Amino acid sequence: MSAEAIQDAAMAFKKALIERALGAELGHHLGYLQGAQRPEETSNQRNGTSGKTVLTDDGPLRLDIPRDRDGSFAPILIPKHERRFTGFDDKIIAMYARGMTVREIRAFLSEQYGTDVSHDFISSVTDAVLEEVAAWQQRPLEPMYPVIFFDALRVKIREEGLVRNKAIYLALGYCQTAPEISWAFGLRTLRGPSSG
Repeated sequence: MSAEAIQDAAMAFKKALIERALGAELGHHLGYLQGAQRPEETSNQRNGTSGKTVLTDDGPLRLDIPRDRDGSFAPILIPKHERRFTGFDDKIIAMYARGMTVREIRAFLSEQYGTDVSHDFISSVTDAVLEEVAAWQQRPLEPMYPVIFFDALRVKIREEGLVRNKAIYLALGYCQTAPEISWAFGLRTLRGPSSG
């Protein structure tokens, strides 16, 4: 399968999963499952679906939201008038916390998700958590942050008359309390033998 086909299959699975959960929510609200006989004591019933596009971590997703006859159903998974699925707000907040401007966030969302959101939309998300972001930025720093770098170099090595691809791993560590650099070295075969 191509990358696009895998992405389409993943989005179709996500769509089916969300719609199934929304259907279960409506069944709980009405008091009977889809396909079951409606109890005589209730007059409310299913009334088809309405289309809605929500922004997800993987881009826009078109959903069929179930409805009830009297309009009292209020989904918890994707509330009424909500255009974002959980996780999308977190990305906006993370970019804002890293110092990106609203214009930069808007450009990133357009480039990565193919969706154009307004400045007001981004501001409403960031304003909702402004106190938490400020508290995070003012938090006390840890007394020590150890740093470790991992890297690998791929090389071809002749071994027993065959050329093998191997990775030479290197791990470097630095800690303020022990300023000398610690290191580790390793060698590993990446795949089977090849001619050459």
